Amino acid sequence: MKPVIVGIDGSPAALAAALWGTDEAVGKGVPLRLLSVIKTTHPSPQDYERDLRHAEASLRAAHAAVEATGKPVKIESDTPRGPAGAVLVEESRDAELICVGAPAIGRYARAILGSTATELAEKAHCPVAVIRPNEDQPPSGINWIVVRLTDAPDDDAILEYAAGEAVLRHAPILALGGGPEQLTETPDGEFERRVQRWRRRHPELHIYPITTNADIARFLADHDERVQLAVIGAGEAAQLTRFVGPSGHPVLRHAECSVLVVRG
Repeated sequence: MKPVIVGIDGSPAALAAALWGTDEAVGKGVPLRLLSVIKTTHPSPQDYERDLRHAEASLRAAHAAVEATGKPVKIESDTPRGPAGAVLVEESRDAELICVGAPAIGRYARAILGSTATELAEKAHCPVAVIRPNEDQPPSGINWIVVRLTDAPDDDAILEYAAGEAVLRHAPILALGGGPEQLTETPDGEFERRVQRWRRRHPELHIYPITTNADIARFLADHDERVQLAVIGAGEAAQLTRFVGPSGHPVLRHAECSVLVVRG
């Protein structure tokens, strides 16, 4: 069974990613694999020992946090060597899903948002989740999962992944109408028909269609709906920072929004 992999660096965001990944692993019935990547070269043996101790302590903390949930999941852990992005991309070849936190801050951060998450979103061989820290998660209430219906070849896979997340997280879905170049501000018959077909396929879900000429990032910037997760395709991976920019950034009104890139 391919595991759900989580990149661990000791940050609160990485712990949030581990807990998010735990739900995914339990839901899929696969192991949870925690990885803390250690760089290949160090200025001194002392620096290497410090890096290794930090990686091992970070894994222990993540392992303890997952165990504390009491959820039935097999936990694996390792400390592979190399550049974090390249290592996790390679690990993704044999993964069901890979999760990282954003943003990661502090001395031992792996530049999660600026480098690793972007590299994973664009190059991974499986879906990639970029998860906000717990303190940035939206408050209780309606916390939407948002997805956009397009004519892209991978659109059905994106919609099915969004449906799976909605079931797993007991969340309603905001379905935005097709690509921006195809939309108007008036209801589109084909869009409505697609939503109806999706509803028939998933009667257990609450799906709310919104016809708009905005893409997901622009929709989030313009509206106040509480969104916990945006599900996007590989073609939008390069826009990752539009969704999960730095926490508290004044331009971003949805700094709590996590992102799932469906690819691979």
